[in-house]
Amino acid sequence: MSGAARTSAVRVGLVYPELLGTYGDRGNAVVLVNRCLWRGIDAELVEVAAGSPIPASLDVYLFGGGEDDPQTMAAAGMRASRGAIQAARDNGAVVLAVCAGFQLIGERYVDAGGEVLDGIGLVDAVTTAGSPRLIGEVVVEPDPSLDLGMLTGFENHGGRTKLGPGTKPLGRVVTGGGNGVDGVDGALGNRLVGTYLHGPVLPRNPELADRLLSWIVGDLAPLDSPFEEQLREERIDAALATGFARWRQTRHLARG
Repeated sequence: MSGAARTSAVRVGLVYPELLGTYGDRGNAVVLVNRCLWRGIDAELVEVAAGSPIPASLDVYLFGGGEDDPQTMAAAGMRASRGAIQAARDNGAVVLAVCAGFQLIGERYVDAGGEVLDGIGLVDAVTTAGSPRLIGEVVVEPDPSLDLGMLTGFENHGGRTKLGPGTKPLGRVVTGGGNGVDGVDGALGNRLVGTYLHGPVLPRNPELADRLLSWIVGDLAPLDSPFEEQLREERIDAALATGFARWRQTRHLARG
């Protein structure tokens, strides 16, 4: 369905921003709404407050990053509303889940003490706490099906996420940690993206924002995004330079 054919606003849901908003992931919601409005597509930001049921009426479900205790509280609310989320998914809704949100749409998270936090199982993925913490710039080569350029972001997490058989990653890590295993970042499903990329990820990667929107409204008219593209290129260059410097230092130390 094209944007012109819609009879209602695109409802961009920011889920539990008090709990899953530690790293500025609200910016993802702002970008999606604005990139609709700039094209003349009606859109609204819907905040789902912590403790409230998550409605089945949203077009986009955004789950952001958070610390351990808020993540535990968010998980309880997400599990209670799993039926509504799945009903929305069945009706074509899109999910973007970042860091803690990505872990919670998986099967479970196992903390450093062995305690298990159940997720909502939208993707076949299990996360375990690991060391060292993965912090820094990341560059990801996305899955070819997305037809996107390199993705850039910033990670800050201790999780190690193992994808189940048949679950696609968002892409291959060029530099950085990503999922921390298998050299990949995130997960890619039907109208679903999970990732460890903060920044927030959509201001840094406007093409990815438009891909998510296209899953809802169909083909989109192009937008001129010079500042966003400049940021993306600058961050990719900086991350790749840092990654190369780290590789060179490691190689030098290995040689003694």
